[in-house]
Amino acid sequence: MTKTTKKATNSKNDASSDLPKKRGISRQQKVIFGTLLFLFSLALLLSFISFYIYGQADQSAVHELGNRSVQVRNWLGKFGAFLANIFVYEGFGLASFIFVRLFLLTGAYLILDLSIKKLRSSWFWDSFLAIILAVIFGFFAEKLPELGGVIGYEMNHYLQDYFGKPGTLLILIFGIIIFLIFRIQISPDAFKNAFEKTKNKVAEDFEALKKSKQEAQSYNLEEFAVDEEELPEPKLIIQEPVIKPVSKFEIDKDNLKPTISHASELKLDPKPVPTIVPIEEDIELKLDTDDSEMQQEFVIEKVAEEEIIDENVASRLVADFGLFDPTLDLSNYKFPSLELLKEYSSGGITINQAELEENKNRIVETLRNYKIEIAQIKATVGPSVTLYEIVPEAGIRISKIKSLEDDIALSLSALGIRIIAPIPGKGTIGIEVPNKNPTMVSMKSVIGSARFQEAEMELPIALGKTISNETFVVDLAKMPHLLMAGATGQGKSVGLNAVLTSLLYKKHPAEVKFVLVDPKKVELTLFNKIERHYLAKLPDTEDAIITDNAKVINTLNSLCVEMDNRYSLLKEAMVRNIKEYNDKFKARKLNPENGHRFLPYIVLVVDEFADLIMTAGKEVETPIARLAQLARAIGIHLIIATQRPSVNVITGIIKANFPARIAFRVTSKIDSRTILDTQGADQLIGRGDLLYTNGNDVVRVQCAFVDTPEVEKITEFIGSQKAYPNAYELPEFIGGDEIGTKLDMDISERDTLFREAAEIIVTAQQGSASLLQRKLKLGYNRAGRLIDQLEAAGIVGPFEGSKARSVMIQDLSSLDDFFNNEQNTF
Repeated sequence: MTKTTKKATNSKNDASSDLPKKRGISRQQKVIFGTLLFLFSLALLLSFISFYIYGQADQSAVHELGNRSVQVRNWLGKFGAFLANIFVYEGFGLASFIFVRLFLLTGAYLILDLSIKKLRSSWFWDSFLAIILAVIFGFFAEKLPELGGVIGYEMNHYLQDYFGKPGTLLILIFGIIIFLIFRIQISPDAFKNAFEKTKNKVAEDFEALKKSKQEAQSYNLEEFAVDEEELPEPKLIIQEPVIKPVSKFEIDKDNLKPTISHASELKLDPKPVPTIVPIEEDIELKLDTDDSEMQQEFVIEKVAEEEIIDENVASRLVADFGLFDPTLDLSNYKFPSLELLKEYSSGGITINQAELEENKNRIVETLRNYKIEIAQIKATVGPSVTLYEIVPEAGIRISKIKSLEDDIALSLSALGIRIIAPIPGKGTIGIEVPNKNPTMVSMKSVIGSARFQEAEMELPIALGKTISNETFVVDLAKMPHLLMAGATGQGKSVGLNAVLTSLLYKKHPAEVKFVLVDPKKVELTLFNKIERHYLAKLPDTEDAIITDNAKVINTLNSLCVEMDNRYSLLKEAMVRNIKEYNDKFKARKLNPENGHRFLPYIVLVVDEFADLIMTAGKEVETPIARLAQLARAIGIHLIIATQRPSVNVITGIIKANFPARIAFRVTSKIDSRTILDTQGADQLIGRGDLLYTNGNDVVRVQCAFVDTPEVEKITEFIGSQKAYPNAYELPEFIGGDEIGTKLDMDISERDTLFREAAEIIVTAQQGSASLLQRKLKLGYNRAGRLIDQLEAAGIVGPFEGSKARSVMIQDLSSLDDFFNNEQNTF
């Protein structure tokens, strides 16, 4: 029976997995169908045109298509006559040509692989226009039914029966107005503005004409009726006031000095010099008015409210170009499809009624053996665990049930019984019992769920499914950092892949960047293919995924520099977090010329953090602590995975800034308390079974499984698309080697055993503090200071993790020369 049921479920799985593939339309099918629609639109066009030429002759042959002896004159034969009869005569008349455009557009969209959803409005409004035009032609041309068609003719008579001719005309006018406003988007404001502009232009022309008439009347034209022979005499008269001005004109000239002395003012409003002026007083009056006009224009240019102009510029940019879109560089980027992920189950949970009944009876029987009566019991079946909620009788102490954890596990013969006493938010006690046949939670079912697809989060992460079979989605931006821990082989690396896959399915490459640290060198190397899309790295480095522990220090310090730079940008923009900053930048209120830019989220992922601490120590702790404390507001989030976050691995300062924690199965209660500050992780069943807490309640989740081939398909799909020229570059960090050489330049402050220690180091050719401790019988602190002084002097090299420091001087004679040169220098 079990084999048959498995086969049945497998066949169902195959059928269900095949369904989406059958529903999808391939690129070749779109091209074929689009070409068919394109040619069909041309056929409609030819048949419609020939209908209006030979339609009368073909009218009698339309209903005898099966009779081959009947001839038609339509350019497409009987098929064209049939189409024209349906669309034109029995349809919309002359408005049927609109459908030629619609079929042509639809075919073109399919051939070019564009979204057909954009054509919905075109189909609706063009069909609306076809109906309106058909009724209009039917209204004004009743004797020519070919113009309005049967639809226009009948609808026109139907409307006239109820509303009469005037009412029908008003309805048609209303329909045309609706089309103009909603489709053509001609608003009343446009008419109003056009009318006002025309009115203002006419008024300005009228004022200019009136002003020119007044100026013409102010001159006595009769006195200046000049013949060609008399031209030299008036020129001399006009120049007289300039050469020999009267006293009154000299005062006016002084008033004009400020305006004439600035050439810029003359360029702003050049005034034509009058060639004919009748009287000196008129000359004085004319210059005074010109001077006052120029001064007024100059004053207007000086006063300007910068804030209003800046605001207007931003709003005008948004109105002209819209909000800034950071995804424009990769506007054709396509997110991975769900078909790249594998479905491991049928999508539902198989409920074994017999197993549930048996476990319920054993729980009740075990509790009765200890004189604990149960008032009510309820079971909630999850993918790998079933939760039994019990309500004990009045007077039963919760601690008494809690102490029976091992006895219940013994009676059920199950691994990892976990008792929640009480369940937060409920008046019940929970007993979690693993299922005998757990259901694997696939990444496809989690990513395709509505809870994840409709999540309005900055960095949504789909971890898996809860006991109640609900998709568990959290926001990394609100955590703000995540600590993952658990014994080896319990699913930490799969959990990291699930986190990264969730972000790849939800965020555009312009919105998030990853800094991946992989000391194991094999877990995260698959993401090398998306280096120029999603990864961030230091400049002049080959690999974006960091596997060398020595490069981790520079990367972490570079992230600290990036953090400081981003805080400076936030300070200048007067915002508090990255979301407000990016919103302000999208609204074009921040000038890129001042250093502002769109800031993507940066997610730092560290696998096996304990290995970094063992090799790098304090050099890693300091930048990690800074990032954990300060980086959340500027969009840098940390995901750290380790086996056991003990104090020597993750200090209290770092751990306090990781309220969100994920615990996979561990071996002891102490390890569980180290991770979650509570027990429970030691009672998990492994294989992706985890506990998640964000400082409040503890939630049990079955982590979604994403296999290596699935991750490879996703990265290949993304990597095959157009990418940025380079990976996202972090700011360059200048290491502390230059600083280390200047730690102790004062010879007088050196230890009294400095020379003796140098001789021991050079003789042994091994720079280590433990060697000095043994040879000189010193404590660790003094030996460490001696090593630092030797490094500052250049005798030993820098710290190299667990390796001994390299010795820069080869023999004792070279060491003596070194000390002699040093004494001569100082």
